[in-house]
Amino acid sequence: MTARLWTSDEIAAATGGSASAPFEAAGVSIDTRSLAPGDIFVALKDVRDGHEFVARAFEAGASAALVSRKVEGVSGPLLIVNDVMTALEDWGLAARKRATKARRIAVTGSVGKTSVKEMIARIFRGQGPAHWSVKSFNNHWGVPLTLARMPAGTQNAVFEIGMSTPGEIAPRSNMVAPHVSIITRIAPAHLEGLGSIEGVAREKADIAAGLEPGGVVVLPAHDEMLPALIARVRELQPNARFAFFGPKDACKQAEQTHGAASVAIVDAYNTVKGASQIDVSLNSDTLSVTIDAVGRHWADNVACASLAVSLAGGIDMQGAAADLSGYAPPPGRGTAEILKLPDGGQFTLIDDAYNANPASMRAALSGLAARDGGRRLAALGEMLEVGETSQKEHNALSKPVIEADVSATFLAGRGMQVLQASLESQIESHWAEKADGLDSAVKNSLKDGDLLLIKGSNASGMGKLADRLRQWSKTADEQVMDSGPDRAARGRDAV
Repeated sequence: MTARLWTSDEIAAATGGSASAPFEAAGVSIDTRSLAPGDIFVALKDVRDGHEFVARAFEAGASAALVSRKVEGVSGPLLIVNDVMTALEDWGLAARKRATKARRIAVTGSVGKTSVKEMIARIFRGQGPAHWSVKSFNNHWGVPLTLARMPAGTQNAVFEIGMSTPGEIAPRSNMVAPHVSIITRIAPAHLEGLGSIEGVAREKADIAAGLEPGGVVVLPAHDEMLPALIARVRELQPNARFAFFGPKDACKQAEQTHGAASVAIVDAYNTVKGASQIDVSLNSDTLSVTIDAVGRHWADNVACASLAVSLAGGIDMQGAAADLSGYAPPPGRGTAEILKLPDGGQFTLIDDAYNANPASMRAALSGLAARDGGRRLAALGEMLEVGETSQKEHNALSKPVIEADVSATFLAGRGMQVLQASLESQIESHWAEKADGLDSAVKNSLKDGDLLLIKGSNASGMGKLADRLRQWSKTADEQVMDSGPDRAARGRDAV
């Protein structure tokens, strides 16, 4: 029997709505494609009006639907409110207040926020009843939805908070009311809306807006925008405490200059067979963690996540290190896999195509350089929303590409033309206006033992290139299996 998350009376009290009949909800969904039996369906208006899908939700097993008007032709319970989005926000606040024992962490940043959130969630799951944002549910509906899904008995919870235009982070921080707020890193992203990297820092620092009294803000000690971050946090929360993570010298300098509740120092970082071995000094502990990802930035992510959970309180930190070991990135964020080639042999695909900005591009290329293998290839899609600095930022990628000893690049998007012009006299370089125009060039170039990095802004379409390579490899692998007796021993391996 599915556990009850909400009753109709509880949701009605939270939202000011009225139910057409009593019901119980085991979960909360906004998408009929992923709705589980027993969920209440929330009919939000986005690209489509959710009210159009209420009948489909009941067909999928919804226990009820949260709507702003009556829906004809459905027989299930309806909870009618004045406005669905406002009701979801009120419901999220009620859920936060109901979970009285939950220690809450809120994460933002230009890069690394989803990875750090996933690391914290992994640790929290090993320590007791936990709750976390799924995928990247970090926007105006994702944050209240995540709150509404939080069980009353939650002990530790972590929420990802993002933005695309100014003024979005503060209200979401106020909604979560975190005990610990995190900024992973500041980079030139969303510059078209925020104007400058200083504007980015100021907006990200608004993660402290809802900080609970006595709360802590976790910051990257080695970030150039650290002074701006601290200044903005102090505007919002004069009594907030700070904690820092990163290299030893930077942490010590930040602690001396600004004072610190705690610091997490990356003591050691080594790459061994596609994994990262990381030692972090945290208070009197030395935490040793091995994760299935490569790149120095992953050490900072481990330090950041470890520091944050230690500040949440009640966490066995050696147990946390053990729980974190074995972590692998979410799909499209640096995952590596071995794919078969049609003519025999194999290559390693490093899929980091979920998103990109100048900082994450450099980190991904650095991670590529740290991997053992044959030739290094890079398929890069243009970086979007970097504003007036776009040409400069794309051209600046030539240095990390060369330093990573990349043998050939495959570049997509008009923003990448300037990089192609810079590289073509130094290494093999291909350019196409769209990512799908690179398909043949990439496939024709791949050889046994190659390492291929795919990265770009989400809208650049580089993720589809990765998917086509997987299908290409799958087809080749099926042909091999059909011609050989040992089918079970063949296939694709994760690394």
